[in-house]
Amino acid sequence: MEKKGIYIKNLSKTFDGVKILKNIDLSIEPGEFFSILGPSGCGKTTLLRILAGFTEPDSGVVYLGDRDITNLPPNLRPINTIFQKYALFPHLTVFENIAFSLRLKKESEEYIKEEVTKLLKMIDLEAHANKKPNQLSGGQQQRVSIARALINKPDVLLLDEPLSALDAKLRQNLLIELDNIHDEIGITFIFITHDQQEALSISDRIAIMNHGNVLQVGTPAEVYESPADMFVADFIGENNFIEGEVTKINSDTCATLKNPNFGEILFEMDRNVKVGDKVIVSVRPEKIKVTKKKPENLNWKYNSLKVYVDEVIYTGFQSKYFAWVNGDKNLLIKAFKQHDIFFEDDDTDVSWDEEAFISWNFEDSYLVEVK
Repeated sequence: MEKKGIYIKNLSKTFDGVKILKNIDLSIEPGEFFSILGPSGCGKTTLLRILAGFTEPDSGVVYLGDRDITNLPPNLRPINTIFQKYALFPHLTVFENIAFSLRLKKESEEYIKEEVTKLLKMIDLEAHANKKPNQLSGGQQQRVSIARALINKPDVLLLDEPLSALDAKLRQNLLIELDNIHDEIGITFIFITHDQQEALSISDRIAIMNHGNVLQVGTPAEVYESPADMFVADFIGENNFIEGEVTKINSDTCATLKNPNFGEILFEMDRNVKVGDKVIVSVRPEKIKVTKKKPENLNWKYNSLKVYVDEVIYTGFQSKYFAWVNGDKNLLIKAFKQHDIFFEDDDTDVSWDEEAFISWNFEDSYLVEVK
């Protein structure tokens, strides 16, 4: 089966005088696992409903491959949707839930059995074929809803926060299963979520939305390591933000800002700035090293600050340090230390309620806003 992508051109939608989508342009490539990520109310579900054909846009065009499907009704689109609620028929078995649409099409019993059996094997529910939905766990029910959506062999599968009703461990397991199903089926998956970890762990690319705009599109590494603006930097993972005035252009890639509390901070100049500009840079907590003693022999690339450790939270695989700069409780710096088998022997086992030092490479200070 030929893989097809989704191409959205200048799409807008207004409800009750409020513009929910603002001239959206997106290219989702054939066979891609593409996530649309954003907070509640950002417009992502409205976008999904337009792709599914449940809502009409005010303007713009939606293409499936080279075919304009903007005004095509949902039942004529080779696109299926999986919602948050499983919506399985409680009186039908797992087998019959999956077979339902094929029976509507009056397919032969032989064909139905062959196709349903293939999907049952794929979702690892062969042994549960004759059970009713209420005899299954939440994760199993969601797998049945996925199989039911795939039985029609759609070109695109839309997933509207399909894991939100599951507990954290089950979500993680089902994410892996979703990825495996995508790899096996090979069609285009469009995954709607507000959960950053879900999007980062499963996507080929991610679109970050807020207030009806697409702010950035990129691979998980690109949106995490090189956020386009302050919203993306703050929304994806945890971050520290340092504001100041540019005082020096050190090289083609490095500049210095001055902050009255932090002093002079080196940052990576990933866009053009000039002396006198007001800027905000971000530093991911895991990029910052915490030590009891002042680091010696740091080369010119490193920033270093004395801090007071207010809190240390041990989470198993890492410790989270929350420290004040200059003893000011409003100047909080977060630093996360990943544990390995050597962590007890180094100089980073810092306790709460004591002074310490933090340091990080300027290349890990990303420019997120120029005022």
